[in-house]
Amino acid sequence: QVQLVESGGGLVQAGGSLRLSCAASGISFSLNAMAWYRQAPGKQRELVATIASDGTTNYPDSVKGRFTISRDNAKKTVYLQMNSLKPEDTGVYLCNAHRRIYGRDYDYWGQGTQVTVSS
Repeated sequence: QVQLVESGGGLVQAGGSLRLSCAASGISFSLNAMAWYRQAPGKQRELVATIASDGTTNYPDSVKGRFTISRDNAKKTVYLQMNSLKPEDTGVYLCNAHRRIYGRDYDYWGQGTQVTVSS
C-alpha cells in the first residue's frame, strides 16, 4: 500500500520560512520523481517544485530562488524548504510521486499540509 504523508505546514508571517516533509512508503522511492504541488481555494493545482530520481530539480518562476526541493532516498523522504514566503504562497501543499513503467504513468498523492502566510 502506497502512502505519502506530508508534514511541516502551518501559519507563518510574510517573509518567514517553513520546511515541509513528505515521507513515502510502499514505493521504490529512489526510482520515483517527486514533486510538490499547491492548491489554493478557487485556483487550479499548481506545480511548485520537482526533483527527478537523479536529483535534477525544477521550479516555476513564481518560487525560483525562494523554494528548494531535496530528497533523502535512505529515509524515503522529500523536503521543501520555503523561504521569503508571501501571502500568495498560501494553500494546501501536496506531495506527488511519479514513475513511468513500460510507458504507463503511475502517480501517487499525499493528503496535503496547509500553509498559510499572513501579510
